[in-house]
Amino acid sequence: MLRIERWATALLVAGTLTACDTAATGPPPVAPVPTAASTPARASAPSRSTPRPKPIAYPQRGAGRWRFAPAGTATAGRGGRLLRYRVAVEQDITGVSPEGLAAAAEATLADPRGWIRGHQWRFRQVGPGQANDFTLYLATPATRDRLCDDVPEGYTSCRNGNKVVLNVARWAKGVPFYRGKLATYRKYLVNHEVGHRLGHGHERCPGPGEPAPVMQQQTLGLHGCTTNAWPYPDGRPYHGPSGQYPDQPPAG
Repeated sequence: MLRIERWATALLVAGTLTACDTAATGPPPVAPVPTAASTPARASAPSRSTPRPKPIAYPQRGAGRWRFAPAGTATAGRGGRLLRYRVAVEQDITGVSPEGLAAAAEATLADPRGWIRGHQWRFRQVGPGQANDFTLYLATPATRDRLCDDVPEGYTSCRNGNKVVLNVARWAKGVPFYRGKLATYRKYLVNHEVGHRLGHGHERCPGPGEPAPVMQQQTLGLHGCTTNAWPYPDGRPYHGPSGQYPDQPPAG
């Protein structure tokens, strides 16, 4: 009887040890963690860069055919005589649309430093075929000579009657005196030539280091003055002595 009990006890102990060994063979399996290599990478959104404006290109002599901008929607200025103007770009010119030139002209004419400041003038852009007081042309150099009907030098811009003519060579390249300030020079061009349409003549530099009057021929020289694109640069009319210098356009 005692032998049977010892045998049973031995079997119980052996069974208990077998169960503990099974549980102690190692920790329970752990689900693998995805690594960076196994995680699909998200595709980055393509970068959106601002397209560069097309360079301005033109022949020396255009055909004299025009593209006109549609009528604008706003009137610049709050008082004074209303002048209606059209905007035209010679068809041979690329890189400048009639709408682009119209936007630049409108921004200049509507600026509070511009001709509207004195409350003598208002400006409204009209479309092709509409009654107008002048046309703002962007012309090739040879067409500039024909429209201006002056010394055929192909370099400067002009006003001839109701034709306000901007030379595309100056619009595209500027002049040495405005190096690095092409946008400002374009504002000067518009204000200077429109100023002639308003009845203003040429002026000279009032003194060394002073801003040049907008009616000074800054395309040809500053004569000690600094560049200035506005007739009312500080809210007051700004002038120099009446007259002009014997400057000549560069040869070629």
